[in-house]
Amino acid sequence: MRILTAADVRQAVSMREAIDAVAAAFTQLSTGHAVVPLRLPISQEAHHSHTFFMPALLAQSGGLGLKVVSVFPENGVRHGMPSIHAIVVLIEADTGRPAAVLDGTYLTALRTGAASGAATQALARPDSRVLAIFGAGAQAPHQVEAVCAVRPIERVLVVNRSRQRAEGLLATLAARGIAAEVAIAPSAAAALAVADVVCCATSAPTALFDDADLRPGTHINGVGSFTPHMAEVPVATIARAHVVVDQRLAAWHESGDLVDARAAGVLDESRVVELGEVIAGTAAGRTSADQITFFKSVGNAVQDIAVGQAALTHAQRLGLGVAVDLV
Repeated sequence: MRILTAADVRQAVSMREAIDAVAAAFTQLSTGHAVVPLRLPISQEAHHSHTFFMPALLAQSGGLGLKVVSVFPENGVRHGMPSIHAIVVLIEADTGRPAAVLDGTYLTALRTGAASGAATQALARPDSRVLAIFGAGAQAPHQVEAVCAVRPIERVLVVNRSRQRAEGLLATLAARGIAAEVAIAPSAAAALAVADVVCCATSAPTALFDDADLRPGTHINGVGSFTPHMAEVPVATIARAHVVVDQRLAAWHESGDLVDARAAGVLDESRVVELGEVIAGTAAGRTSADQITFFKSVGNAVQDIAVGQAALTHAQRLGLGVAVDLV
């Protein structure tokens, strides 16, 4: 079995490779070639935390495994450590033998960014040049990197409550070599007035912007909210958008954005399609230049297993990680 650290995964898999792996995984998911039970959440009220156990089988590509991810929002204050920790376990699908344990914290950020990249590639206007990113946390750099990988982004506008953290994101993006001009937006409305693509990567309980501020033809990626009590996108936006999800069953159980829109009577379940269906050509993507498109992802284990597979394959070739014998 091979053990891969975050540095190993970072060296093994590029964002472009992660986007391709996630797009293929979503296609397997939506065409009946994947088995993904609803993730099992365990909450601890004393820590205001959530731990998720997420298994998946990708039958076509032979991916089998499990991710365990914990979200402890008070870790920074209480313990001086990150709020998210995760591991991914890969198992040989033909023998059941453990194949690898990977750091899942970096991999989670990478695959979540890759999902937005795959969605942007499938749904955003080809001439999209301005990105607005809501949030400046650990996920934000990967969202920016993914969108820039699939669209000719010339300008990135950061919207965040804390200017200090927004400035930190600017420094991170510069260090990663993002070629686009990056700046802090004076307001959400100012960012949306020029944005072609919007990424929402926050833990907000209510909508981050006003629907009236969106430009025609905007594509939105919503990846921050992951419980029925969290929502980043206005109900009015969802009411008029083409809504695409990573997986219907999980999205209706876990996305506050969709739950709120359904409760308001503006979103019928039959109107929601999966990204894998769009990629496979069995469901419509964007149908006009003025259409608002909204991709909602609550996270799916097929992403982790697919990117983990890619990381393991490249790591074995490059000699990365540590090989251990469990027996």
